[in-house]
Amino acid sequence: MSRRSLLRALGAGAAGATLAGCGVPAAFVEPGDRAGHDSSATDHTLHFANWPLYIDTDDEDESKRPTLDAFSQRTGISVTYSEEINDNDEFFGKISPALMNHQQTGRDLIVISDWMAARFVRLGWVQEMDRAKQPNVAKYLDPQLRTPAFDEGRRHSVPWQSGITGIAYNREKLGREIRSTGDLWADDLRGRVTLLSGLDESFALLMQGNGVDITRWTADDFHTMCEQVEKRVRSKHIRRFTGNDYIKDLATGDVLACQAYSGDVIQLQADNPDIE
Repeated sequence: MSRRSLLRALGAGAAGATLAGCGVPAAFVEPGDRAGHDSSATDHTLHFANWPLYIDTDDEDESKRPTLDAFSQRTGISVTYSEEINDNDEFFGKISPALMNHQQTGRDLIVISDWMAARFVRLGWVQEMDRAKQPNVAKYLDPQLRTPAFDEGRRHSVPWQSGITGIAYNREKLGREIRSTGDLWADDLRGRVTLLSGLDESFALLMQGNGVDITRWTADDFHTMCEQVEKRVRSKHIRRFTGNDYIKDLATGDVLACQAYSGDVIQLQADNPDIE
């Protein structure tokens, strides 16, 4: 989450975070009030919210997830796994009212992109993890990922996976390769292109296609991109803006080319090698 790397320099990032089930005034939760009630002695269920295609499934039965099954067998903890995260802002809107009103969210672990993880950490909405009970994290976590700017000391999050944001397309249906962002605007792709809803990912990729150094972009660069995208929305060249749900449109052929996450493309290729 890519979806995403924890360090923006590595691409789009995703972090796993442990939710705090309580809060104080309006939004921010004071450090002393972040720990939820420890019910682990009696409640042996873990509620895990993630993005689609983000964990292994059994080749014969997609409802089975070998990694989670192995975890449950080893620990005695059952996992309620939900592929409910389609878009960072959408998910934030779903659970933030509960957190702002001192209520449980019904989720213990969530996977969100690094910039959204930063918001949760800043608001005090995630609990500090006990690294003494996570020896593999302490032992194997890459030193470059140990001290992200949004989570000093990596106390509230753990990297889930990393990847890049790029372009995916169905080569068989399209009949050619797509080699640049400019190729998305070919006339025969009108209405068959989607962009990601997150501006940090969608606009960064498109500005790169315009030759902009995205480490030094200006307000003029941004407004130019806004105008270009708005024009293509009005002309109906851009079908829509998506979260992770672009995977359905790409798999069915309703969309021929789209902005996509590298991890998703790898998973889609297992069922359709024509997706690149």
